[in-house]
Parts: sequence; structure tokens; C-alpha cells
Amino acid sequence: MRTSILRRLERLTLLIFLLALGGSALLTEELRSWGEQARQLVQFLPIPGLISPLEGRRVGLVAGHSGNDSGAVCPDGLREVDVNRAVVLRTAERLRRARAEVDVLDEFDERLVNYRADALVSIHSDSCIDATGFKVARAITSAIPEIEDRLVACLYQAYGQVTGLPRHDGSITVNMTRYHAFRVIAPETPAAIIELGFLGGDRDILTRDQDRLAKGVAQGIICFLTESQP
Repeated sequence: MRTSILRRLERLTLLIFLLALGGSALLTEELRSWGEQARQLVQFLPIPGLISPLEGRRVGLVAGHSGNDSGAVCPDGLREVDVNRAVVLRTAERLRRARAEVDVLDEFDERLVNYRADALVSIHSDSCIDATGFKVARAITSAIPEIEDRLVACLYQAYGQVTGLPRHDGSITVNMTRYHAFRVIAPETPAAIIELGFLGGDRDILTRDQDRLAKGVAQGIICFLTESQP
């Protein structure tokens, strides 16, 4: 992958050189496209001597219902578990690029017992009804409420900004605030659960733009771990 990235950057350098020789007539749409690709590629290249703010931080991501059941299932066969796992894997990849250590966990993963990490987020999707919005919650009996409130706030802000979805706080359930994993992980592990959106009203973004969903979740976690203010 590193070799591929370097080759792309070499091609960009050549295009810039040709531009310098030939003037603005060579400033084509292709060059602008390569410039954007280079910007995206460079941000993931390791820089010698630079320590990522997530270096050495551990994050747990629970793929809701994975390894246990299908979760919500819509009339056409769309399954919640498939959406959840796809977003978890994309979120994990983003966090690993930022040098975090990431554990991808099943719903009732045995590793959750006394699990210790800098953050744990369980990722789910809501029912197939014609509604729109997302919601985030932490344990109602949290041992570290102020810390977990900050995790919840970071997820609300980042996910909302990236996805454009509205908050749907009115549908937060006891199953969220008393989520089973909250009761078995180490009490000092900050944890939250997020419902990404409704499989009914938010189907388009949940099935066709999962990278954007993952970006929102990852940025929320990064916000929390870097102590950014939500």
C-alpha cells in the first residue's frame, strides 16, 4: 500500500512540474483531482518522529447483535447486524490509521467481561419505521458519569456534524441506558451506545454511505480521547 501511495505522489509531482513548464493551460480537472487525492493520502503516511495523539490508546467497538442474532429485520430483508458490522469495521480502520489499538467485539463477546480500554462504543441501528435521527446514551448507573457524559457529547457533536442526521433523544430506551455490556466491563472504562439511524427513514445513508457514518463515530471517539471540547 505504501508503494502505491508513493507512486501516486510521484505522478502528482510530475504534473506539477509540467504545470510549471507549460503555464496555467495545464491546470486541468485531472490535476485538481490528483491534488485532492494526494491531500487525502498524505494525511495517512507515517511521519518519522511524530507521535499520534491516539498512540497507545485502546478502543473497543461492539458490532451490535454480531455473533448473536440479526437485530431488527426489515420486510425486504435488510438486517441491522449487517449495517452495524460494516460501520464498525470502517470505524476501526479509521482509528487504526490514527495509531489507536482497536478491538472489534461481538454483542456478547467474552472479552467484554472486565474489559479495560480508553473507550468502548457499541454501534447499533434503529428499527425499520419511517423515522429519522440518531441517539447516544451511557449507563444510567455510571461510576464515571462526568467522563462518560463527555464521550456522549463528543459522539453527538461529531456524528451529527458529519452525517447531518438530527438527534432523536426521545426514543432512548432502557435497553440503551442499562445496556448489558455496561454491567460487565471494568467500571473505569468509559462506554456509550449509539443508534446510527433508522433502518426505515435513514435507509439510504445507512446502506449507501457507511464510510460517512464511520467517520462520524471515529471523530467522536477521537474528540473524546484527545480531550477536545464537544
